[in-house]
Amino acid sequence: MQGIHISVMGCYLPAQVVKNQDFERLVETSDEWIVSHTGVRERRVSSGEPTWWMGVLAARDALERGKIDAASIDLILFTTVTPEYYTPALACIAQAHLGAHNAFALDLNCACSGFVAALDMARRYLYTGGVDRVLIISAERLSAITDYTDRSTCVLFGDGASACVVERGEGLYSSHLSADGMGASSLYAAHGEPAENPFADPALAPEMPEIFQGEKLHMNGREVYRFATKTMAQEVRAACFQAGIEVEEIDLVIPHQANVRIVETAMKLLGLPMERAYLNLEQLGNTSSASIPLAMDEALQKGAIQPGMLVCAVGFGAGLTSGAVLLRWE
Repeated sequence: MQGIHISVMGCYLPAQVVKNQDFERLVETSDEWIVSHTGVRERRVSSGEPTWWMGVLAARDALERGKIDAASIDLILFTTVTPEYYTPALACIAQAHLGAHNAFALDLNCACSGFVAALDMARRYLYTGGVDRVLIISAERLSAITDYTDRSTCVLFGDGASACVVERGEGLYSSHLSADGMGASSLYAAHGEPAENPFADPALAPEMPEIFQGEKLHMNGREVYRFATKTMAQEVRAACFQAGIEVEEIDLVIPHQANVRIVETAMKLLGLPMERAYLNLEQLGNTSSASIPLAMDEALQKGAIQPGMLVCAVGFGAGLTSGAVLLRWE
């Protein structure tokens, strides 16, 4: 069985805690409304830490916990939707600060599905030769793109980072990834205005659709909810089908920590009790690609994940993208 082994995890959370009551002075909302509609009570927010630095600190935590030499890393995959730079890749910046000088490094933007996609990509590299150890870093500074005048979205998001080291394993592994670009306008954050081009002639520009407006994060909550509840169940079932197992055999589901209502609906569609879903969004909110590994690391620390358990990580996000990874924990 060409499985994977997550040998160690690490995390970094900003010290700044923002509670629901703090939003009452920004928008028309309340702690009761936020909790009842999202399940979130508080979140961490960067006080200046950039995405790349939070990622480096999470990676250092993982390497220190596992007593792993950074020089033994062959590949760094950095998942984020909030990079500080067009180029270089944050993975390259992390490589330099970690001393992982033998590693190839690249960024991956799959939004909230990023960690699941990175796990699947790591496995493919591990079994195509030349790579024995992959470092996945998932870091997000969503406060940098959040519209704090939009009461429907600003209460959802938080900042943070997680990292893990992935190696070949002997246990069961299955995955399924999907994308639906037709829904791209339902969830997006556009870049700012580009630099002025002195050679551009508007008369020569071809006609093209304008799909995104504004520079802050925009979300059509109703459309995303409809997509998320349906696709989460579909991705889990698809991963189980490929593995030849029944959904009921899953011991623990670690979903993207977007909204407790979404998770409750998806678990109901799967026929699984909520007790089998691990949630920490109450304390951390939605941290995009960092949400699943942050929850996974916490579950490990609290003993909710044990060797031999069948664990399913499932995510959905902008793109629209979705995916699930099913693995026997080693």
